[in-house]
Amino acid sequence: MPKSEETVLQNDPNEAKSGAHSSETSGKNEEEENFCLDNCSPRLMETIKEVSRMSIAHEIMVNQDFYMGENVLPPNSTEDKFMETLYNVFWNHLREQLLSNPPQFTCALELMTEVKEILLSLLLPRHIRLKNEIKEVLDMDLLKQEAEHGALDVSRLSNYILSLMTLLCAPVRDEEVKKLHSITDPVQLLRGIFHVLGLMKMDMANYTIQSIRPYLQEYSIQYERAKFQELLDKQPDLLDYTKKWLTQAATDVITPCPNPPDTSSSSSTACSSPNEAAENSDPPNPVMVLYQGYLNLLLWDPENEEFPETLLMDRNRVQEMGSHLRHLAILASVLLVARSFSGKILFDSPGFVDKLKGITKAVTEEFNSKPEEAMLHVSEQVSQEIHRGLEDLGFAALSSEDTACLIGQLQNITEKDNRVRSVIDQRLLLFLKCCLVRGMQESQQHFPEGLNHIEGELTELGQKFVKLMHHNEQVFGPYYVEILKNTDTLAQAQETEAEPV
Repeated sequence: MPKSEETVLQNDPNEAKSGAHSSETSGKNEEEENFCLDNCSPRLMETIKEVSRMSIAHEIMVNQDFYMGENVLPPNSTEDKFMETLYNVFWNHLREQLLSNPPQFTCALELMTEVKEILLSLLLPRHIRLKNEIKEVLDMDLLKQEAEHGALDVSRLSNYILSLMTLLCAPVRDEEVKKLHSITDPVQLLRGIFHVLGLMKMDMANYTIQSIRPYLQEYSIQYERAKFQELLDKQPDLLDYTKKWLTQAATDVITPCPNPPDTSSSSSTACSSPNEAAENSDPPNPVMVLYQGYLNLLLWDPENEEFPETLLMDRNRVQEMGSHLRHLAILASVLLVARSFSGKILFDSPGFVDKLKGITKAVTEEFNSKPEEAMLHVSEQVSQEIHRGLEDLGFAALSSEDTACLIGQLQNITEKDNRVRSVIDQRLLLFLKCCLVRGMQESQQHFPEGLNHIEGELTELGQKFVKLMHHNEQVFGPYYVEILKNTDTLAQAQETEAEPV
């Protein structure tokens, strides 16, 4: 018998609208899994498998966009052809049974059994009358007796099921249920019913997730911590990478961070006190050590396997945030350089900044693989846009020398030692640290200079980052406290700092 529609965990509601995108995501996950199987150590593989068992409750808590979506297989793929063949075998067999003389109802009864279970799962506690009615109409013992006497009325049952679906479906499924009423072929009708019931079951799962989310917070924290403790009992060295991570974070907190001359502004200084407090504490403030560790994750080398065990479930999510942060750094740097050549009037003109942001974002993915080519394209497009904007406002266009200087400064943004990029990188991390320490609302009141044109994008990233890290802190805080208290983590960091280079 075919299973009801398979579902896949989704992060973005827009993904369900595109089968191709779902397929691409599925393929990407498979590639990542194969990479891990080929390259990860057995110890890390086992840890990943164990931790993944508690990932659903964790995903619901940290991802507000979490939902169950329809799993669409890649068109014409081997898996798609296999599943389609498998389904066709069942439905063709059902048709043969119903058309035989006398009719056979083995497949129909199996189908009705599963349909009954799905219908009952869609009911709310208050649907007492409907529950009793379904059990009475779809009484399998009675239906088997009718089948044995050749009196099973499949059409009557199908119409009854359709009436229930009309009553129980979410508004988003109204049109799909309505289309089923026009199907006259009994097998095609049953196939359509089964498909839409699978979607309705998925809708109910999403409704349940949204309903229980407010009550899951405390349970999720306790559950994740308990499951991790079970792993720790089996693998006493499970926190080795976490200890190394915190040791490095402590070293970073102790090490003075030189501030470029042009970062001393009122907005940036307003957020600098948490870092100063951390540097002046002796030993370092454990909370600041942890927050520094969280910031370090955004700069983590994807090839480094020594990712803290307490954050393995969020490794991909954190790496995506890190990638997003790098793209925002490039975007802010481009805007800062462009502003110095175009002037305040042009930059404040309607839509001009949005045009420059669109140019830069259009080649965002190329910055990962071909940074020089991507920045060459951006510099040429930005230069043309500034020329056009100045002419439209009646100002003189940039001279050839200024144009060459503009393009050169933009192309240099991808260089590691680029001054503008270094300033922007520091301000981005400082803002995210403020978000961790002081919260989003207060941090937005002291937004760093030079980042105001990406305030919306950075705020959105900050909210996701803070929510994820604070959840991690709630779950694994006791382990972090013990590591910093009962080991030489902070002492090792201080010794490392004291050693001559």
